[in-house]
Amino acid sequence: MENEVINRPEAAPAPAAEELESLCGAIYPSVERTRGELERRYYERLAEEALGPQWTGGVPSEEARPVVEAVQGELDRLHQASRSLAQSYQALVELEDETSARLRDLRKSRNRKWYAPNPPANAAIDLAEKRLGHFARGLNIYKILLVCIVGSFCGVVVEMLWAFARYGIIESRRGLVYGPFNLLYGAGAVLLTLALYKYRNRGRLWSFCGGFVVGSALEYACSWGQEMLLGSRSWDYSHMPLNLNGRICFTYSVFWGILGIVWIKDLYPRMAKWILKISNRVGRPLTWALTVFMIVNILVSCVAVGRWSKRLEGEPASNAFWELVDERFPNQRMERIFANMSFGAAEDG
Repeated sequence: MENEVINRPEAAPAPAAEELESLCGAIYPSVERTRGELERRYYERLAEEALGPQWTGGVPSEEARPVVEAVQGELDRLHQASRSLAQSYQALVELEDETSARLRDLRKSRNRKWYAPNPPANAAIDLAEKRLGHFARGLNIYKILLVCIVGSFCGVVVEMLWAFARYGIIESRRGLVYGPFNLLYGAGAVLLTLALYKYRNRGRLWSFCGGFVVGSALEYACSWGQEMLLGSRSWDYSHMPLNLNGRICFTYSVFWGILGIVWIKDLYPRMAKWILKISNRVGRPLTWALTVFMIVNILVSCVAVGRWSKRLEGEPASNAFWELVDERFPNQRMERIFANMSFGAAEDG
């Protein structure tokens, strides 16, 4: 018995919020006591003064000045106390929201389904990146570039599957001439990540609001930029209710909000988990190689689309370079790649 090791459960730590709970619980009784003191000291005196003679020029009389100044001092203290309480309440609500979200994410990550394993908790991703000293930890340049590239690819795949499920056709949803990439989705993934990363361990309402605003702004900016630079439009919501210049509409803005939740709570941690599997030795050069490819892809796509627009206007190639572009990217190929792109007046003519 002397050598027997007895395993006793560790004592539970004292609740971290116990002191805060006690302090907050004492606030309301303190407010009521203060109310009683103010009523006893000042309210009847103020009422008596209100029944007395008029003040000359609105200036309190000598008899009234002490009580007026005392009440003003009490009012200043109450105002400062209310501001402090408002700040404390906001901080407390944020703390409650974050703690609730972390616990909910933990339960979700552990409740794995055989048909669709749940994503890891964002807090688990943060801890793993920190312990590994990973090349793409946090929101560094490697993480942002990989998010853009993966988002550009996955967005095209999802939209093609959606078009097939809705219309029964397989149609190109690409935005670049080489590979199934659409930079709109990549930029959206980056902006959503940058906007929502701070709130990754917070409740879903923050993610929805962030996705609603960021997604709508991005979609509008991309539509406007494409029309200004290339004279074309890839989508038009003019037939949708509550649209803004046909570039965005309320319905799709709500979808962006839902996407904000899905992205930061589900898709981002799944992607980050796979990125964690890439070693530092391979990850850095691979990221830069993919980035160079995407930059070249973007430049070639802009040249090809710009020349396509000129061809539709009847403008012939002015030199050997544009002849090469016409040969490599004829109208048939461009129509196959950019199935939904329109050029307005150029096509109307």
